[in-house]
Amino acid sequence: MTIKEVEQEIVDEFSIFTEWMDKYEYLIELGKSLPIIGENAKQEGNLIKGCQSRVWLNAQISEGKLFFTADSDAIITKGIISLLVRVYSGRTPKEILESDIKFIEKIGLQDNLSPTRANGLLSMIRQIKYYAAAYS
Repeated sequence: MTIKEVEQEIVDEFSIFTEWMDKYEYLIELGKSLPIIGENAKQEGNLIKGCQSRVWLNAQISEGKLFFTADSDAIITKGIISLLVRVYSGRTPKEILESDIKFIEKIGLQDNLSPTRANGLLSMIRQIKYYAAAYS
């Protein structure tokens, strides 16, 4: 699947819910399904700066594609990073750098986050793009 196809899949999943509390619950469930990362990945260098909660993002490149693993100590934030990992893991740096991240707007996530969580979301996206630029 392409990035746009995965994004549309996420938009379709979130469109099932009409209330934001249900969407938050879904985000929490997505966070619970995020694969556990090793303790060695939970190091200072993998912490995303600008997030109120602690978010670790690890990137590795294999055969020209970036693969991300992540974790957070906050349940909603863990759900948010799980969405980003789902969209961007297994993509080439070029694909990541050229993506527009419209699905965040389409599901209404940015508008329904507290200012600190919205800043954290932007920091997560920035870090993913930074890894893509570094590996391109």
